[in-house]
Amino acid sequence: MQASIRRKLEQLAERHEELEHMLASSEVLADAKRLREVSREHAHLTPLAESLRAYDEAGSALESARAMLRDPELKDLAVEEVATLEAERATLEDDLNRLLIPKDPRDEGNLFLEIRAGTGGDEAAIFAGDLLRMYLRYAERRRWNVEVLSSSDGEHGGYKEVIARVEGHGAFSRLKYESGTHRVQRVPATEAQGRIHTSAATVAILPELDEVDEIELKDADLKVDTFRASGAGGQHVNKTDSAIRITHLPSGIVVECQDERSQHKNRARALSLLKARLLDEERSKQSAAQAESRKLQVGSGDRSQRIRTYNFPQGRVTDHRINLTLYRLPEIIAGDMDELIDALTREDQADQLQRLTAAS
Repeated sequence: MQASIRRKLEQLAERHEELEHMLASSEVLADAKRLREVSREHAHLTPLAESLRAYDEAGSALESARAMLRDPELKDLAVEEVATLEAERATLEDDLNRLLIPKDPRDEGNLFLEIRAGTGGDEAAIFAGDLLRMYLRYAERRRWNVEVLSSSDGEHGGYKEVIARVEGHGAFSRLKYESGTHRVQRVPATEAQGRIHTSAATVAILPELDEVDEIELKDADLKVDTFRASGAGGQHVNKTDSAIRITHLPSGIVVECQDERSQHKNRARALSLLKARLLDEERSKQSAAQAESRKLQVGSGDRSQRIRTYNFPQGRVTDHRINLTLYRLPEIIAGDMDELIDALTREDQADQLQRLTAAS
C-alpha cells in the first residue's frame, strides 16, 4: 500500500474514533441536528475503519505465518495459510482504495434519460429505439421503475427523441457513464443491396435533483404551454389539455411532459427535468477544463463525445473511452449491461484514486 494512501486512511480512521466519542457526549445528544450530522458521518466512515482494522489484523497474521515457514514441520501448513492471507489482504486493500474515493452524492438517486436520433435518418431513429429498449430491459433486471415523459416517434419506427425518468436505488451510479454519442454499424432493413450503414444516437444522463433550491426558477423566465397528450390513453387523450411544455427563456431550453393524466403532476415533472438540465449545463461549464483530462465524462450529459460502437455484423460492442471490446452484442442490447458498466466503474475509480494520490 502506498504511504500516501496509508496516511489518508489513518486520518479517516482517527476521525471515525473521534466521532464515536462525540456520539457519546451529552452536548451532541442534546442537539438533534448535530446528532444527525455526526451519525451520518460516522456511518459513512464505519466500513473504512472496519476494513482498515481487518487489513492490519491480516498483516499481523501474515507475518506470523511467514515466520512459520522456517519450521520444517509447519512449512506445508504455513504455505497454505500465507497464500490465503495474501489473497485476503489484497481484497481488503482493494476495498480500502474504493472506500477512500469520495462518494458522489448523486449516485443513489434517480435520473432523467434522454435519447435523440443523430446522423443516419430513419436508421438513427430506429437505433434510438433500440437503445431505449436496452435501458428498459436493464432497468427491469435491476427492478427500477421507468416512466416515459415525452417522445417523438420516427417515421419508420424508433424515436426522433425520447425522455424517460428512471427511479431506483443506485440508478445514477450505474448509468452515469452512458452520456455521449452511441454509434451503430449494421445493414438497415430498408437497404436492398446489403450495405452496412453507420448511424448514431445521443444519450444524456441527468441526475434528478433532491434539493430543488439548487436552481432558482423565476416565473418571468418561464413560458408554460398546455396541450393534448398524444399516444395511448383513450378518450382522455383527446379531451384533456394535461400535457405541459415549459420553455426557459434565458437559455432556450424546452421540456415537455405528457405521461401523467394530471396537469399538476406533468408540470412538476417538467420543472424537475428543467432544473436537472440547467444544473447539468452549469456543472458542465465549470468542469470543462477538468473533463478534458478524464476518460469518462461522468454524468456531464456531453453528447459530443463518441463513446461506444455497436457493430452488428461482428457481434461486438466497443467502448472507446477504455478500449474495451466485448463480443456479446446480442446480450448487451438485450439489457445484460453489467459487465460493461462494471468495467467503466473500475476504470473511473482507478482514475479517481490516481488523481487522489497525485494530489497528496
